[in-house]
Amino acid sequence: MKIGMKVAIALGLGIKRNAHILVGLIAGMIVGTILHAHNIPETSLIREVLNFIGQAFIRLIQMVVIPLVISAIIIGVASVGDNKQLSKFGTKMIVYYGLITVAAVTIGAILASVFHPGAGAQSFISAEAIADVQAHVANELEANKTTSILNKFLLLIPKNPLEAIAKGDMIPILLFTLVFSIALAKVGDINRPVVSFFESVFAATMKVTDWIMFFAAPGVFALSATAIAGFGMSIFGTISKLLAILIAGFLIQLLVVYPVMMKTFSKVPVRTFYSAIAEAMMVAFGTASSSATLPLTMACCERRGISHKVCSFVLPLGATLNMDATALFQTVAVIFLTQAYGVELGVLQIIQIAGLAIIASSTSAGIPGAGLITLALILNGLWLTPEQLALGFAFLMAFERVIDMLRTMVNVTSDTVVAAIIADNENEINYDLLNNPESYKEVI
Repeated sequence: MKIGMKVAIALGLGIKRNAHILVGLIAGMIVGTILHAHNIPETSLIREVLNFIGQAFIRLIQMVVIPLVISAIIIGVASVGDNKQLSKFGTKMIVYYGLITVAAVTIGAILASVFHPGAGAQSFISAEAIADVQAHVANELEANKTTSILNKFLLLIPKNPLEAIAKGDMIPILLFTLVFSIALAKVGDINRPVVSFFESVFAATMKVTDWIMFFAAPGVFALSATAIAGFGMSIFGTISKLLAILIAGFLIQLLVVYPVMMKTFSKVPVRTFYSAIAEAMMVAFGTASSSATLPLTMACCERRGISHKVCSFVLPLGATLNMDATALFQTVAVIFLTQAYGVELGVLQIIQIAGLAIIASSTSAGIPGAGLITLALILNGLWLTPEQLALGFAFLMAFERVIDMLRTMVNVTSDTVVAAIIADNENEINYDLLNNPESYKEVI
């Protein structure tokens, strides 16, 4: 409780320093509630304008994601130096991300199994929503049936890296970039022209990010207003138990798991660190996209004391592969659905769900709504019929946006926590800068 209170106070201080984003969030919720109350249709001018502003903000910041990821990983791997140090960084990253994700699915499974959020939930699923989602789910299931497991892994290897970049396929892009980066590290000093080029790309990309962040407040306002206008606040009354469990799980991650990890594996001050990354947490909440928030996440960490060497290696990989809050959500969602359908779960079946959630979450793209797409992989791996899948998707989509915003904030925080722990382990953190908020260079 003591750690949790410190974290809450730190978040308050961070939010106070960036009140314009908070104002944008609150104003967006108010406007969205008014629009929903007056049944303003999606085709109305005001909703179209809000949707345009919100989507334009996401598109602007996503515009820099691929060059940022590629350049950051290349210069990050190159700056790590020898293979032994690279292996050490990678091993620690996998261990810490693994511990956090296992904790997340365990928390989700326990909360959902104890409090039974799915009791009586099926009555709230509308027939119209079922019909709308049925065709989409059936197509997804059919596509999965026609592709073998080995072929799915084969598709992760890009035949043409440029084609993967053009399509925005992040896993193939990451795989190629990692292989290419390691090769550059092994060829020695002859790699300097290439590394220097990508250092310039990274610097230019961060400058573009600074320009884009001037639009953070209006962007977050528009995204929040659009989300609330679509379903209103009444949905919270009908699914309050499920929402409460998900929020409780996210809070346990934020206020217990992460602080305990930091206290156990590093000497990073939790209160100070949470205050330092408050901007990234709030923008993650507003955009519901860890990839879109990545430039700001890196800027927050680097400008508050964590070395570029660690940030450029850990954070891009985390934004794509580390989705512990998504795994928690997927675990709770699947157990919720089985309860709604009256399916009894044994311990082994819950473990199976948690394991599938870890795998599915690691393949989720860092964009809004990606968690629901990979949720189909978990459900399809169990005993649910296509009709039940449609029911589940129709229900979950009713409040997906708000939960997506919350879990993205937790995912991004998780990435920064692991980066801070590794930086502390490797003496790659400037505590004089981290512990002196007055010297922070503001990001937004």
